[in-house]
Amino acid sequence: MWNVLLSFSGLVALIQLVFLPFFPESPPYLLLQKEDKAGCLKAMKQLWGEQNYHTDFDDLMKEKALTKGTKIMNVLEVLRERSVYPQLCTMLLLLLSLQLCGLSATANLQESIIPYVSLGVSISELISIIFCSSIIDRFGRRVLLCGGYSLMALILVLLETSLLLSDQFLWLRYCSVILIFLFIIAYGIGP
Repeated sequence: MWNVLLSFSGLVALIQLVFLPFFPESPPYLLLQKEDKAGCLKAMKQLWGEQNYHTDFDDLMKEKALTKGTKIMNVLEVLRERSVYPQLCTMLLLLLSLQLCGLSATANLQESIIPYVSLGVSISELISIIFCSSIIDRFGRRVLLCGGYSLMALILVLLETSLLLSDQFLWLRYCSVILIFLFIIAYGIGP
């Protein structure tokens, strides 16, 4: 049934592709990048109805005045800009560290359970994205980074302990899977 599971993301992408043309462009994109004032107002009216969207429009106009003269860079221009190399390297290291850490392989599980673990990893990543995006404004990045790294360290200690004892207690293998899911959630919330 893996082909069904893998094709699900394609089905979601197809649905988005069909319905996306019916949605308006982003008002900030229309005003700040396309400089289409009328299109921005039309999009705001379509998105928010007849309610008072003029305060948001005024905020966008202030932002436009502040960013006037600022060059908007495309992806290739950003990659050529030497001043962002440290940030890009940090971001790539963080992304690759989770992909290449091999946490799922450490659980020492039966082969029949591995597809469920992979599904659980994906669900854990989704949970961390939803949770992080809802709390980042409340706590700030620094608290989430420090808390995320602290949780990751604690979870790794517990994971190592459960792996060392998994030969004596078979149920600890399943605890290690849960700890892997929690590690991924902590990673997504923090780093």
